[in-house]
Amino acid sequence: MSIKLDLHYVEPRLVQLYETDNPLDIDSAFYIQLVDELEPNTIIDLGCGTGLLTRELVKDGRRVIGIDPSAQMLEHGKQQPGGEKIEWILGDSAQLGQLFVDSKSTADLAIMTSNVAQVFLDDGEWQATLNNLAKALKPGGTLAFESRNPVAKGWESWNKADTHEVQQTPFGPLECWLDVIEVGENRRTVKFEATNIFQETGETLVVESELRFRTAGEITLTLQQAGFSVERIYGNWEKKPFAPADPVMVFVAKLG
Repeated sequence: MSIKLDLHYVEPRLVQLYETDNPLDIDSAFYIQLVDELEPNTIIDLGCGTGLLTRELVKDGRRVIGIDPSAQMLEHGKQQPGGEKIEWILGDSAQLGQLFVDSKSTADLAIMTSNVAQVFLDDGEWQATLNNLAKALKPGGTLAFESRNPVAKGWESWNKADTHEVQQTPFGPLECWLDVIEVGENRRTVKFEATNIFQETGETLVVESELRFRTAGEITLTLQQAGFSVERIYGNWEKKPFAPADPVMVFVAKLG
């Protein structure tokens, strides 16, 4: 698959700052609670990044697999406490087939966190990812992930006035903010820039990103086409039933 890696996932300083910028929070607590409820033997974390949440899911006797296309993010994760307990895989969902053929087992739970579902701009890539996850899960296995709701138009607050901040980092003060470049027809995709200025050196890194916004109905249909049944859709991390204008859509689906 042709997922473009933003600078946030490959530039050494930004990779080192990733966990500071994206700490464990209420969304992480949701997935940790889900794991506690399901007690899976094997977990796939697709798009795991540096594995901050992935490492929290480790338990004696449990197999935890973190998959990501960024070698830099995985290398950082390997060096963190608990990183040695994770099975790290460089790549995407296509690697799952060979992984589970070799091990002759399947997973109980797969997760995609941090809105990973939105990096799949192409419908074919998104459907192939769901199909690959379905093949890697045992019958009755669970897939959980979240995506931003296009109806809420969350990108309208992605501007300098609302996002500007100065962080203290190991590289000195870092000034950063977001700006939307383009909103695609029917809110399909949103292109935006993250400006990062290292104030001690004056160096500026501008990171361009693009995300796909799918509706709850579109996501539900693609899940069904991959063999999943949607068990629950939440509108927040406190498990409120989803309403049409909620900013987040948290999906919990079962295979079969």
